[in-house]
This record gives sequence, C-alpha cells and structure tokens, in this order.
Amino acid sequence: DGSPDGTADVARGLSSRYEDRIDVIEREGKQGLGTAYVAGFARALDRGANLIVQMDADLSHSPKYVPEMLRLLERCDVVVGSRYALGGGADAEWSSKRRTLSSFANGAIRAVTGVKVRDVTSGFKTFRATVLQDIDLNSFRCAGFGFQAEMAYACQRKGRRIEEFPIVFMERRRGDSKMSIGIMLEALWRLSLLRLRRN
Repeated sequence: DGSPDGTADVARGLSSRYEDRIDVIEREGKQGLGTAYVAGFARALDRGANLIVQMDADLSHSPKYVPEMLRLLERCDVVVGSRYALGGGADAEWSSKRRTLSSFANGAIRAVTGVKVRDVTSGFKTFRATVLQDIDLNSFRCAGFGFQAEMAYACQRKGRRIEEFPIVFMERRRGDSKMSIGIMLEALWRLSLLRLRRN
C-alpha cells in the first residue's frame, strides 16, 4: 500500500522466486488499510481460495497459530486471533499506553456496535471464502483500523459463526504503530453512524 519501508521490494523478489505461491498487489499511494484488505480478499477469491488468512506481515502475528486457526474453520465460519480470549495476551514489549488504548477501543466499539467478539480490533483472522463472498466489502466505510471492527460487525449481522482463538501479540521490533486516539474516535463515529443507519 505504498509503504516506503522496502516491503514491496522483498515481496517482489519472493514472488519471482515462488511465482506459483506468492502474489503481490502493488497500489499507488496510501489508500488506507481497509482498502488494502479489500484488494487482498478480492485477489484471493479470484484465485479460487476456499480458506483465507488475514495477518500482519511484521510478525506481530505468529504464523505458528495459523494451522489451528484453519482447523477451527471445520466448525465455524470465522476465527479471530484474540489477545483477549482466555490464554491470549501480548508480549512485554507492548507499552502500557498501547494496552490501555487497545482495551478502551475494544470496549467502546463493542458497546457501540453490539459486537460480541472480545478482540474486535484484531487483524489476525481466518475465514471461509463464503463469508467474504457474502459481504459487500466495497460498502465498508472504515478505511483504517476500524475496518477490523466493521468486518466483525458485518459477520455477526450475517449470522456467521465466529470463534476466538487465544494468541500472544508480539510488538513490532521496527517502525511505529499507526493506532491513535484520533483513529479510534473516527472508527467509533463511523461505526455509530453505520449501526444507526442499519437499525
């Protein structure tokens, strides 16, 4: 998504080496996290994927959880890698400020939307493809981190079976999180309007 950190160069190199397994989508400029997810989901569906994994590429989300999160799709439609499920959490590098902001954001968004998922802002999920095929992703209004909450809200409204799987979130070793009070407030505002319109 136009990131200047060299990710695209690494991805292109891996794609040329494993072209049958790695597909790179490059977009002009910074169009927002939510639209990047939509583009990725659309490409996966276009390639005929039956199961889809969404996760951060900076190793904040450990790949070791993926096999079990995929296995759980045998009995549900969506699995959320959750810091707030029993046994979940974050490593010691996660600052108290980030912990407080995350906890408050999750509580506030759940109160506003009625979403039952405890880690509503988690970006680590596995989906059955049918879930994403049944949702109009282009209608989403949250471009930033609120996209995660809007996705959870959409899945719950569609009656999808959602399970949370405990993960330990690892703070990124380089770069800064883009989560802020401003982004959280924008997400709350947009999600509040969304619920009012749909009710």
